[in-house]
Amino acid sequence: MFRHGVKPVIGLIGAIGAGKSTAAHCFAARGGTVIDADEIGHEVLRQPAIVARVVDRWGERVRKPDGSLDRRAIGRIVFADSSQRVALEELVFPYIGKRCRDEVARGLAEPGTRFVVLDAAVMLEAGWNNETDWVVYVDAPRSARLARLAQRSGWTEQDLAARESAQLPEHAKKARADAVIVNNSHVESLQQQVDRLLTGWGVIPSESAPARRS
Repeated sequence: MFRHGVKPVIGLIGAIGAGKSTAAHCFAARGGTVIDADEIGHEVLRQPAIVARVVDRWGERVRKPDGSLDRRAIGRIVFADSSQRVALEELVFPYIGKRCRDEVARGLAEPGTRFVVLDAAVMLEAGWNNETDWVVYVDAPRSARLARLAQRSGWTEQDLAARESAQLPEHAKKARADAVIVNNSHVESLQQQVDRLLTGWGVIPSESAPARRS
């Protein structure tokens, strides 16, 4: 038996820009239901009560002309000052945590779900790993991560460093993870690593993972 019953919950964390979303797709390909905490975080920032509290603290500068929150403006504030980041986390983490727990329970109840994956960058910082049976860390070379982030979001080395300083150090996350997978090649390689984990943990039978092509 697992923490929530007969189906396990796998936490997914990783280095910024390492490709957690790609890894999540690999888990989903083997029958996992993926809960995206970042997506839930965006949803929470659209809730009127949260919008009001954020604007009350940081003013109209964090609001777009349409009245919604400007996440980039918020990011500039909270990643430049750790006390402001903590204040934001205290506002949103309880809501995100509850929504994650609700979605995990919903996913576990689905008949076709073999396991649930909670994809959450700040899982360890927020304590959401207490909802999981295993935690998997997705790693990739820093140069590759920076190239992806520059192409995807226009980030610089300074942007990446600012985001990294807001999270636990990579070595600390790896130390607390139950397994590390490396996204430094093609998707097939990442899928093979995921398959080895799932079969090794007895989550899927070995025949569920296609044999490696020669």
